[in-house]
Amino acid sequence: MANDSGNMSMPMPMPSPYNNQSIMYMPMMQMSFFWGKDVEVLFSGWPGSGRLGMYILALAVVFLLAVAAEVFSVPPNFKPRGVRPAAAAAVLAAVYGVRMTLAYFVMLAVMSFNVGVLVVAVAGHVAGSFAVKYRALAAVARAVDGP
Repeated sequence: MANDSGNMSMPMPMPSPYNNQSIMYMPMMQMSFFWGKDVEVLFSGWPGSGRLGMYILALAVVFLLAVAAEVFSVPPNFKPRGVRPAAAAAVLAAVYGVRMTLAYFVMLAVMSFNVGVLVVAVAGHVAGSFAVKYRALAAVARAVDGP
């Protein structure tokens, strides 16, 4: 299709295969950080709109998920005797799988772009890291000091 100047014209866009009746309503999600209790965390419709108690419960769940992710970051200790390498590797792989699942849930919660969720996720990671490090340092101190 040449126009008067000899250049090729752009082709006409194809009509959309969807008509107005087949387009489903997709709610817009918040794409910048905001502060408020009206948010969806992890699941559609949870914690619900306008319910402060459920929002606080959602924050507590995110906090506990972050703490658990940090606790599972330390692999369990195995005694070398009596444990088969395949069994030990299977347990370590399962613990890793649980830790990654928890970490991804925390990441998905933070993707709600709610400042409260972000704050409790970071606080949960800090508290979990503190608990793990404190336990390790206390064990070293007991071993050094002796019974």
